[in-house]
Amino acid sequence: MFPLHTYITKDWTTFVGSILCFFLSSLSAKAQQTIVFDTENIRSAQLIVDDDPLLPPVVQLGNQKQLQLHFDYMSHEPQRLVYHISHCNYKWEKGEEESVFESDYISGLNGQVIEDYETSFNTTQNYTHYRFCIPTDELRILISGNYRIEIFQESDYDGGQADAPLLRAEFCVLEPLMGINAQVTSNTDIDFNQSHQQVSYSVSYGTQRVVNPSQELHTVVLQNRRYDNAVIDLQPNQQTASGIAFSHRKELIFPAGNEFHKFETTDMKRPTLGIDNLRWYDPYYHATLFTDKRQHNYTYDQDQNGCFVLRNTEWDDAQITSEYIWVHFSLSCEEPLPGGPVYICGLWANGSWDESLRMEYDPDTHEYQGKAFLKQGYYNYQYRQPDAQGRGRTILTEGDFYETENEYTILVYHRPQGARYDKLVGFRTLKIK
Repeated sequence: MFPLHTYITKDWTTFVGSILCFFLSSLSAKAQQTIVFDTENIRSAQLIVDDDPLLPPVVQLGNQKQLQLHFDYMSHEPQRLVYHISHCNYKWEKGEEESVFESDYISGLNGQVIEDYETSFNTTQNYTHYRFCIPTDELRILISGNYRIEIFQESDYDGGQADAPLLRAEFCVLEPLMGINAQVTSNTDIDFNQSHQQVSYSVSYGTQRVVNPSQELHTVVLQNRRYDNAVIDLQPNQQTASGIAFSHRKELIFPAGNEFHKFETTDMKRPTLGIDNLRWYDPYYHATLFTDKRQHNYTYDQDQNGCFVLRNTEWDDAQITSEYIWVHFSLSCEEPLPGGPVYICGLWANGSWDESLRMEYDPDTHEYQGKAFLKQGYYNYQYRQPDAQGRGRTILTEGDFYETENEYTILVYHRPQGARYDKLVGFRTLKIK
């Protein structure tokens, strides 16, 4: 019999931890690039730029690169699903201060039924794959900034004002008007070549007129595209007539973490990368990963910093021929870790603290155990613990090592005096040298 995990969650401490993590999940979900609300029916939501699933969801204004939203609805019954596109401020909010009209930011009709879909072929789990593309001949983006795509059942759609979308996916449109010079180093203001990395950067105005940078400019710094530990709206400590700079700031010191774990479920006939065993237990495939161990020393392993690629080795069109699999994770620990619950995390993980990805400690095996229902593909993942602010910590689960090859992203937004929205005027990614 397949050893499905059983969990002990009766004690008061675990109950309180569950309430706390539910609260943290609600906070962190507001800033996620992609989040699924109807987790029973919607799976494998992914934004892809220029047919490359490893690229960040950022396109340049006026560029011909296409952004595609892919997702599966777990049924062969046709669904009339409607998209709605909204422009947001730099904090991903649709507030009163974001006073643009729909006709200001898109050309074409909003709130239309998605007609591009196919049913799965020769799979054990039935699903329908949907695809929404932008720009098209009928739909174009007109201004830069942050954008949100929400998907609704047609019967629930009321012009994008409803609080019950099936999923939300967020992307950025860049208008490259300002330059960014940046570096990341392990020689930080709190340690040297130990467990942290520090970012410094400057923004050059170029030809843009900036009267009051503290009010007009907003910056965001991300580590591995995560928003749970993002540094948002930090005020510069240097200012000149041509730009601003951020250097020797403790807010820009990040725990270095460790390289991501990885696995592949691309072949249903045999175990592949990271898979200990692969079994069929009606009605699902189950893939059990090799047990992970907490690291005490850094070991280089090439990864994709949390990304995932949906694919299989048997068919060309992986979007409609790939199976869904229960993937079982385990982390070896002699005793339960202090500092709160452990979660499985990655850019595929539907928010920082998805409760379905919360692991439970098994005292008999001395392991944290968890599982996820995933489509065939290549996945990166980490184990993290949330702190009181909802930031993911790796010090106890993965270790923090200065050598880790993290990716850092810097975004610069500009709202000139009298303007009605935040332009995205600068974008840069870099890694530690």
